[in-house]
Amino acid sequence: MEQVFNWITANQQILYIVILMIFVGIEVIGRVPSVLHTPLMSGANAIHGVVIIGAIIVMGKAEPGNYPALILGFLAVLLGTLNVVGGFVVTDRMLDMFKKKK
Repeated sequence: MEQVFNWITANQQILYIVILMIFVGIEVIGRVPSVLHTPLMSGANAIHGVVIIGAIIVMGKAEPGNYPALILGFLAVLLGTLNVVGGFVVTDRMLDMFKKKK
């Protein structure tokens, strides 16, 4: 338990920034009108593509015996890929709603 407190004390500023980012993100997302949802979702998917590439790079530079880094990197790639694919599917469906029917 003492190790946890030492880690929190050492990374206190970073934790404050993360907590602030969570609250700012919730406020920003909550105030987005539905008309802007599709363009913002496409932009978020592009950003998440960069996250996937970063996770792949981190996994490539991790030591072979560092299982936590490899597992977290794999999960980041997997969940990031699911988010990008799912986001583009939803965006495509939303854009199909605006096409004229024949």
